[in-house]
Amino acid sequence: MKYLLTSAAALAMSIGSLHAETYQATNWMTQVHILNEFPYQKFAEDVRQASNGEIDFEVYSSGSLVPAPTTMQGVADGVAALGIVYPAYTPSELPLNNVVNDLVFVSDDDFAAAYAWTELGLTNEKLIAEWRENGGLFAGGYSTPVYNFVCVKEITTPESAAGLKIRTAGGAQTAWVQALGAVPVSVPIADVYSGLERGSIDCTMSDPTNLDKGNKFWEVARSVNLAPMGVVLGATYVYNLDFWQGLEPAQRRILLDQMAVGTARSQVAYHVGVTAALEGSKERGLKVADPNPELRAKLDEFKKGLIERLPKEAMTTRNVEDPSDIIAAYLELEQKWKRIFADVDRTDPDAVAKIALEHLYSKLDENTFGMD
Repeated sequence: MKYLLTSAAALAMSIGSLHAETYQATNWMTQVHILNEFPYQKFAEDVRQASNGEIDFEVYSSGSLVPAPTTMQGVADGVAALGIVYPAYTPSELPLNNVVNDLVFVSDDDFAAAYAWTELGLTNEKLIAEWRENGGLFAGGYSTPVYNFVCVKEITTPESAAGLKIRTAGGAQTAWVQALGAVPVSVPIADVYSGLERGSIDCTMSDPTNLDKGNKFWEVARSVNLAPMGVVLGATYVYNLDFWQGLEPAQRRILLDQMAVGTARSQVAYHVGVTAALEGSKERGLKVADPNPELRAKLDEFKKGLIERLPKEAMTTRNVEDPSDIIAAYLELEQKWKRIFADVDRTDPDAVAKIALEHLYSKLDENTFGMD
C-alpha cells in the first residue's frame, strides 16, 4: 500500500508540471507480447520523440506495477497514467463493455472488430460514461485474431466434439461448447499447454498466434479447426483523467496521432502472426482444416441465436438496462469497418495507421476530447 501511495503521489506531482516528466504506463503482458511491444514499448518511444521528451512513458510489463485484474483501479487511482484494461476482469464495473465482448463471438474480422469497438468506445455516451464512472478515459482498443479450435483430439463435425473437454474463456464460448455437447473447462491460459499434453483437456479455443508464440501450443496439439468463433476485445489505452486533462492540447494531439499508429501496428502484427503460426503448424505436421458444412451451419445457427437472446440475457446476467441500442450500434460499425478495410493491405502498418487516423483519430478534437 505504501508503494501504491508513493506511485500515486509521484504521478500527481508529474501531472502538475509537464516538463520532460516520466509517467508510468502499466501492461500486464510480457514485454514481447504483441499487445505490449507495439502499442506500449514502441508507442512510448514514438511519443517521447514526437513530444521532444515532454511525455516520457516508463512501461511496466508483466503486471509488475499493477496486476491485470486491478489495472482499471490502478489507473483511476493514479498509480499509472496509462494502462491496458481487459473488461472481463472487472465485469461488475464495466458491464456494458462486457456485453460487447459477449456479442463479438459473432465477429469474423478482427480488424473490423478492433476499430468498431474503438469507435464505439470513443463515441457512445453510455460506454464513455461507464469508463468515466470508473475513473478512466478510453482512447483505443484491440481485437485478438479470430478464435479457432486447437486440439489433441480432432474436431471435424459437431458430433465429433461431443464429450470432449474444451477450454473456454467463459461467456458465449462456454455456451457454444455446451451446444456441441462438449464439456467446457475453465483453466488459466498458462495451464492449457500441460492440460493438452496430459489429456486433462482435449482442445482449447484460442487465437492461432498462441500456436507458436508464448504458449507454443503447436508442441502438444495435433490439429486446428478454423471455425471462426469470434474474437476477444480489450482496451489498449485507458488514461488517468487527471493526467489527460493536465496535458496541453498539442500534447494530447501527439498521443491521439500515435495511438492511431499503435493500434494499427498491433492489429497488423496479429494478422501476420496468424499466417505464420498456421503455416508453421502445417510444417510441423498439424492438420489445419476449414470447418465442414455441418459444423459451419451449426456455428451460424448459434451466432444468430446469440444476437437474438443477448439483450435479455445481458439484462439478467449483467444487470444492465436493455443494451439493444449498443448491440445494434456495434454491429453497424463492424459492417462499416469491413467496408473500409476491404481493399487495405493488412500487412502494412502504415496503410492501416493512415486509415485509423483518417476515419477515427483525426476526428477527435484535442481541445475537447476527454475534457468535460
